[in-house]
Amino acid sequence: MSVVDPALERELSRAVAALRTETMAALGELVARPSLLGEEAGAQDWMAARMAGLGLRVERFDIDEARLREHPGWSPSLISYHGRPNVVGVHVPTRSAGRSLILNGHVDVVPVGNAALWSTPPFEPRLEGDRLYGRGAADMKAGLVANLMAIRALQSLGLEPAAPVFLQSVVEEECTGNGALACLVQGYHADAAIITEPGDAILLGQLGVMWLTLEVTGVPVHAMVAHTGTNAIDAARNLFGELKLLEREWNEPARRHPMWCAHQHPINFNLGRLAGGEWPSSVATTCRAEIRLSFYPGMSCAEVRRAVAQRLAEAHAAMPGREGIRYTVTYRGFQAEGCVIDAAQPMVALLSDCHRDTTGETVSLAYGTGTTDARSFNLYGPIPATCYGPRGASIHGIDEWVSVASTLQVVEVLARFIVRWCGVNRRPATG
Repeated sequence: MSVVDPALERELSRAVAALRTETMAALGELVARPSLLGEEAGAQDWMAARMAGLGLRVERFDIDEARLREHPGWSPSLISYHGRPNVVGVHVPTRSAGRSLILNGHVDVVPVGNAALWSTPPFEPRLEGDRLYGRGAADMKAGLVANLMAIRALQSLGLEPAAPVFLQSVVEEECTGNGALACLVQGYHADAAIITEPGDAILLGQLGVMWLTLEVTGVPVHAMVAHTGTNAIDAARNLFGELKLLEREWNEPARRHPMWCAHQHPINFNLGRLAGGEWPSSVATTCRAEIRLSFYPGMSCAEVRRAVAQRLAEAHAAMPGREGIRYTVTYRGFQAEGCVIDAAQPMVALLSDCHRDTTGETVSLAYGTGTTDARSFNLYGPIPATCYGPRGASIHGIDEWVSVASTLQVVEVLARFIVRWCGVNRRPATG
């Protein structure tokens, strides 16, 4: 099924190049539809319309968290799933002969931060040279558009994949991963999956990620006698400081996973939000710290939670005035274990070949220090899956951008991959 037809692939290259204007227009339209947590519906409507325009059978469904709750890959959600559907475009071949494929991407984007720091408004896409700017341009609306355009390129040549292909546009990759997991539970399976996350590399491993909330209560007094009370904000920062010591230990060479031995600093514990206190002249009664931490493949979420509980208990026991300090830990959002992807998987080798034949260069292989939806496919499918997408920068930052040339490169690599992995049929005549 991976036989190369040089003449066909030259035609594909020309077809992708001809789609440049259409591809950038589509990406601009999608970036202009804000899809922050809870606001994904408009962008999902756009994705559904585009899938339908390709002749795919469009299936939409809200995530049923009650159904997911007993699954080992479930993460406790932050908000309701009502009106925030997953969208799947299903291609059913007229004659099935090849291997099936999932092309997955997430439609949700992270907050813009301080919008005043952006050169132009974050949801007003701006094309400047090879860069298209906007929140979500790289992470990962360019990847979603590339998935659509790979099918579009084949159709422009009168071709269709000769195996089932599922284009998935999912929610909540940025906070739980429940969107991709729900697709698995819903019954979408294939012989391989490619997630077009940004990076211009093939992902071979990723860390686990966990979110936790630390809530601390102290002893409030008037600020003029602050030394007689216990400040919850100070206590929360001290407790987090002890967790940072655990981060340092996990980064020690002897404690590292072999695949991350050469990385400068793989494990990161991040204090993402801190809120507390009631009045400038009162010692703070309460403080809430929202923390993101990472950990190596092979470590279970239960093991990590035990390590956190032990470290916090030891830190609390050593605190002066500990009798006045109370704390609780809750876990919502990511409870995502890490995974390593087998480099010997046929789909990895084939994707590498398609990259080389498109670009003339050997693709980079990456071991990431974050998490992606690839874990759900690899750990729970089990479906061999990796991430491969366009080059961009300022992801989760200010003035996020994606490379136009790199996006078109990904379209062509995906189209070549479909030809070699799924095979192709001539599309039936219409009308």
